[in-house]
Amino acid sequence: MSVICFGEVLVDFLSDGQTPESFTKYAGGAPANVAVGISKLGGKSSFCGMLGNDMFGDFLHQELRDFGVNVDYCVATSVAKTALAFVSLDEQGERSFSFYRPPAADLLFKAEQFDQQMFASHGYFHFCSNSLTEKSIHQATMAGVELAKQHGLIISFDMNLRLNLWPHQRYTAERIWQCLSQSHIVKLAKEELTFLSKNSHKSISDEQTITRCLGLGVKHLIITDGDRPITIHSQDQISQINVSPVAACDTTAAGDSFMAGVLYYLDKQAIDHTQLNTTEIINAAEFGAKCAAVTVTRYGSFSALPSTNDL
Repeated sequence: MSVICFGEVLVDFLSDGQTPESFTKYAGGAPANVAVGISKLGGKSSFCGMLGNDMFGDFLHQELRDFGVNVDYCVATSVAKTALAFVSLDEQGERSFSFYRPPAADLLFKAEQFDQQMFASHGYFHFCSNSLTEKSIHQATMAGVELAKQHGLIISFDMNLRLNLWPHQRYTAERIWQCLSQSHIVKLAKEELTFLSKNSHKSISDEQTITRCLGLGVKHLIITDGDRPITIHSQDQISQINVSPVAACDTTAAGDSFMAGVLYYLDKQAIDHTQLNTTEIINAAEFGAKCAAVTVTRYGSFSALPSTNDL
C-alpha cells in the first residue's frame, strides 16, 4: 500500500539555548517528518510538495532521498525560496517557532501538479493544516483530498496548528472543519481541540466539538495532551492510552513521530476502510506513542525519528 504525505518540507534552525544564541540546520516540516518516520520504521512513503530551486531545497530533497522517502512527486520552483523555521526550546524541550513563510515554495503547489498515478498506487493520504494558510495552497490541498477520496484512500489529518503561519485567522477554523469533514483519522492536540471549540461560529464545549467531529464522519479522533494519556474517540467507544514518562530534550517532531507510527502500523497490517476499527486504531496509537517517546529524547526532526531497532 504505502502512504502519501502532502504539504510542506522546510529547514528547521534549532537553537542551542545559549547566549549568544546559535542555530543548527535540520530538515523538517510536519508531513515530511511523517514520511521520513514511516520510512525509518521500514514502511513505504512518498512525499508530495514543492521545493525552491535553492541550496535549502537541494538539501531537503537529498535528505528525503537519503532516508528512503520516494520523491517522485516533489516539484521545484524558482519563483519562491524554500521555507525556513527558527526553533527555540525551553528547559522542558517545548518549542517556539519563527517562520520565514510566506512567501515560500511549498505554498505555490497547484492542483494540476498532482500525479493521478500517485493516488492509484498508495493506500493513505496524510496532510496537516499548514497547507491551508493561503487561498491557493488551500485549494490545492482540498483537490488532493478529493482525489484521495475518489481513489479510495484512507485520509489522515493532523491539525498541527501554527497560528503564526496564518496571515489572519478569519478562515482558520472554517478550513480546518472542512478538512475534518473529509478525514477518516484525525489527530488533535488538547490545545487544538480547545481552539476549535472557541473559534467555531459560536463557542462550544470540547465535548460538543468531539461530537461534531464524529458526526461529520471522522472514524477515529485521537487527542494527545503532552505526557498525559492519549484519548481516542471512535464511533463505537472511547479509549485511553497511557504515555511512558521520558526526559524530553526536544519535542519538535513528537506529534509527527506519533502519526508516522500510527500510519506505519496500519499500513503494515494492510488495513483498509473495512478493517479500520477501534482495536486496530488502539494498537496503532500505542505503537505511535512509543515512537514519540523515543523522538523527544533527541534533537532535530528527521534525525530524531526512530527506527524499529530504536524501539
